[in-house]
Amino acid sequence: MENLQTETRQIDWVNTLFLSITAFIALTVQPLYIYFFGLSWPVVGVFVFFLITTGLAVTAGYHRFFAHRSYQANAMVKLFHLLFGAAACQNSALKWASDHRYHHAFTEQEKDPYNINKGFFYAHIGWIFYKEPESRTLDNVKDLSKDPLVQWQHRHYVKTAIFMGGGIPLIIGYFLGDLWGCFLLAAVTRTVMVHHATFLINSLCHSVGERPYSLQDTARDNTFAAFLTYGEGYHNYHHQFPYDYRNGIRWYQWDPTKWFIKTLETIGWVDQLRQAPESLIFKARIQVEKHLVHERLTRHRLQFRQTMEEKVHVTYEALIKARSRWEDLKTEYRVVKNSMDHKYHEIAAKLEREIQIARDQFHATHEAWSLLVQGCLQSTA
Repeated sequence: MENLQTETRQIDWVNTLFLSITAFIALTVQPLYIYFFGLSWPVVGVFVFFLITTGLAVTAGYHRFFAHRSYQANAMVKLFHLLFGAAACQNSALKWASDHRYHHAFTEQEKDPYNINKGFFYAHIGWIFYKEPESRTLDNVKDLSKDPLVQWQHRHYVKTAIFMGGGIPLIIGYFLGDLWGCFLLAAVTRTVMVHHATFLINSLCHSVGERPYSLQDTARDNTFAAFLTYGEGYHNYHHQFPYDYRNGIRWYQWDPTKWFIKTLETIGWVDQLRQAPESLIFKARIQVEKHLVHERLTRHRLQFRQTMEEKVHVTYEALIKARSRWEDLKTEYRVVKNSMDHKYHEIAAKLEREIQIARDQFHATHEAWSLLVQGCLQSTA
């Protein structure tokens, strides 16, 4: 039924021609131009500048700021997102955020704009070739509709995109003495690269990768996609905690967008950064592991399965209890530390000892859980 509905929808010839022609130019005209006329370092510099600014305007702006409101920003940052977001040629912030909110609200259902169940190609780029259903509205972005800057960009999106994405590279290229070389690389090829990097989140990150935080849908963490999209590839985490300003939550995970937003907070241009509590993140991972273990145990004989399921249940409850105890003590310690109680030092010292004991107990229980999970997942029927 979904494929039939896709086929009967009208082709959006503007989008289809734009995406097809720019890709053709990037794959044929661009390399021929470089072969015959060469490439200067200043032009490469302009290309890198636009690649980074438009990419971050999509990830930090369109996605994490406008679509998910994961932080608050001043007018200057907001204007940056809107201007360079338009230069990325992925529609207005209002429309982009609306599509993305539909994706989260109706993941893998008919109302999902880039439903992976309709195929890799459809989720990647095919959905853009069709006009959206007449029933689709902007009712899910009423908060953004109240913003004058967002409305201004929405009304003047095409003009802004042409000027920011094509006009400025042409002007810079003129002064660098390589008008067409700058336009081809910094405008056309750069647009195609940002397009397909963004599109990989809708296709590759719903097809290939790990699901450590949620098994509710096909969203996956994919490090390769994260590298190409300034950190957006940790998509399984994002679907579980969409309000978090981070996608890569560990220090070693490639998420320049997170670092960019944090830097803006340091200089006072953004604030109210939202992030998921570590306790919820931990519980999400443990629940996924528990589900995978139960799934594996269904392959075993009844007596063995019942015995192991009981061990899993007991260890899981002990782990959650140990984690909760540790978190509660740390919270109590922070409250005491901020109080004016004259017995602060005595109470704090006692809590520090209890926190150490609770932490050691949690780590021991977590190690036991990990060994149990590993053993169950490696067991054979």
